[in-house]
Amino acid sequence: MQKPWELVWLTIMNKWLTSMTNIWIEDQDRFVETYGALYEHSEWIAARAWEKLDSDFSANPGKACVVEPDILLDTMAAVVREAGEEPQLALIRAHPDLAGRAAVTGELTSHSTDEQSSARLDQCSEVEYENFQRFNRDYKDKFGFPFIMAVRNRTRCEILEAFASRIDNSREQEFNLALDNIHQIARLRLEASLACT
Repeated sequence: MQKPWELVWLTIMNKWLTSMTNIWIEDQDRFVETYGALYEHSEWIAARAWEKLDSDFSANPGKACVVEPDILLDTMAAVVREAGEEPQLALIRAHPDLAGRAAVTGELTSHSTDEQSSARLDQCSEVEYENFQRFNRDYKDKFGFPFIMAVRNRTRCEILEAFASRIDNSREQEFNLALDNIHQIARLRLEASLACT
């Protein structure tokens, strides 16, 4: 039989170990503050995901308020999918141009700054910078939203090749590719934040 102090210690250790790989769903404000930036300037996704997850826990009293990272990401993706085209378009448009004016003037979020730096977009040659500006402009003119690509650890050459190959796609293809890449960006951001804890 375990002693009371052993039970307390095991409970604390279990919660600590679980928190290393899982997401605690407790307070909505804290949840949104922690996970709202996974989707660029779109904290509403985390708020709605919390509501979905919280209702699941409320329907199952006694169930621990913990989810695996994949469940959190699936829930957030479902929120985006269920939101409809207008909020999805607003989400896409919330993303900055790659190597664009916001990057040059330091107006990117910390996540976007890290991602674009990992692709060395902050080290473009003059010719590369001009190519990015031209592709950004042509892409936006054609589709009405910025080019979205999960650029973490990609090269400038890979990104420019993707620009060139995707410009001939239909708007529907690019809209869907943008959302797919946004979900990938959210996954990479979550993985990076969990690796830091």
